[in-house]
Amino acid sequence: MDLKFNNSRKYVSITVPSKTQTMSPHIKSVDDIVVLGINLSRFNKLTQFFICVAGVFVFYLIYGYLQELIFSMEGFKSYGWYLTLVQFAFYSIFGLIELQLIQDKRRRIPGKTYMIIAFLTVGTMGLSNTSLGYLNYPTQVIFKCCKLIPVMLGGVLIQGKRYNVVDVSAAVCMSLGLIWFTLADSTTAPNFNLTGVILISLALCADAVIGNVQEKAMKLHNASNSEMVLYSYSIGFVYILLGLTCTSGLGPAVTFCSKNPIQTYGYAFLFSLTGYFGISFVLALIKIFGALVAVTVTTGRKAMTIVLSFIFFAKPFTFQYVWSGFLVVLGIFLNVYSKNMDKIRLPSLYDLINKMVETRTSRTLAQTVYVSNVG
Repeated sequence: MDLKFNNSRKYVSITVPSKTQTMSPHIKSVDDIVVLGINLSRFNKLTQFFICVAGVFVFYLIYGYLQELIFSMEGFKSYGWYLTLVQFAFYSIFGLIELQLIQDKRRRIPGKTYMIIAFLTVGTMGLSNTSLGYLNYPTQVIFKCCKLIPVMLGGVLIQGKRYNVVDVSAAVCMSLGLIWFTLADSTTAPNFNLTGVILISLALCADAVIGNVQEKAMKLHNASNSEMVLYSYSIGFVYILLGLTCTSGLGPAVTFCSKNPIQTYGYAFLFSLTGYFGISFVLALIKIFGALVAVTVTTGRKAMTIVLSFIFFAKPFTFQYVWSGFLVVLGIFLNVYSKNMDKIRLPSLYDLINKMVETRTSRTLAQTVYVSNVG
């Protein structure tokens, strides 16, 4: 944008760059949506939707498969924190590369804020990865679907919020589904351990907090996604490195992984890469179609992940998994409905009764007319 002043006539000329001209990455046109080098604005809405859904399903299904594959390796389950360290290293590299591709490379969010975000990120991903050493993968995914529960508890205890009947019903359905799924897992899974439930629950609490902190920081300081990824994961890498060094957990993990470099570092690279790509398509879905569609797609992806987990990895199965999973899905639907009541209008009981009466009346009239015509 150019500003030109003329003293004789006292006017200001403002020149706005066209779309073909270079603009700051923080001042993009509404239609400028680029994911992994693909300019989605060139396609119609339906094509954009299918591209985003395909990206979410492909990358996150591979992500989940590789994560469970790594932990299925004999002797690796105790090295969840080291996997998180490697994952943070790769994410930092990916964020640095992406940041180099944009023009504005300044750090906009204060360092103290990044230290808090990095700590929460370490808690979310580190505890989640470590919990797989104690839980079945489907149980971990079911817990991840229930972020609403710690969010609501925090809102009530910290902010004194009040929630409507639909939100409370959603939390109750999720809680019952989680309890049922966990009880089924405890009776069928030979490696079930209550420690895994505690770890994934703490990871959920950190995840519930980090979303609000990230959103507030990015809106307040107008920061890019690549900046957030680079600094939060690189600082988190330092946290985990210090923690593993102080607890003497770094040496054994490095020794184990050096004996199996392909199954550890190779899979961890693909695991990190697919996760990084997957979140790009999720953000694009939110930007184009809104959070309602994004939640629906990601919930479908998680359900598919659970199904594939039972197909590709041998584990005990009981139909209690199915019914408890339905309860969790119902809770997710109620949560989405509560946030979009103005967009989603479900018929009331009165409307359903009226519709049934109208249908029966129309059928009776049709039969009467038919009989009279025959007679």
